[in-house]
Amino acid sequence: MIDLDDTDRAILRLLVADAELSAGAVGRALGLSQPAAWRRIRRLEAAGVLAGQRVDLDAAALGFTVPVFLGGKLATKGRVSLEDFERAATAIPEVQTVQHVLGLFDYRLRVTARDLADFERVLRRRIMTLPGVGNVEANVLLSEERRPGPLG
Repeated sequence: MIDLDDTDRAILRLLVADAELSAGAVGRALGLSQPAAWRRIRRLEAAGVLAGQRVDLDAAALGFTVPVFLGGKLATKGRVSLEDFERAATAIPEVQTVQHVLGLFDYRLRVTARDLADFERVLRRRIMTLPGVGNVEANVLLSEERRPGPLG
């Protein structure tokens, strides 16, 4: 684990807001020289705190307006390996995340669909035919507040 000071945290907040910021822009925003900002960013990358950049797609702009969280309980835990279930679930294009969880369900899946009819199709034809799937509970996402993460 790396020790972070206030400047490191400020750099992380800036990069979370806009991962394309240059070291010069980060430096200007924080009153650092470009080389000093660059060195700090490289140190954060080397420590694994910054693990790359990614592109966030706007699902609604692509026509996927119904996000659903599914809780799933495996019916035949001994017969189907967890790896088989995970491999099959991640192969479904509408499944955005597959999380193995502890609690009431064995898995939590985030599914995006174009509309409720599309979700029903995905549920019936893809989710319910996954190896070992048992009980499934669906929760349609109505709204979401984005949180900046552990850095506040």
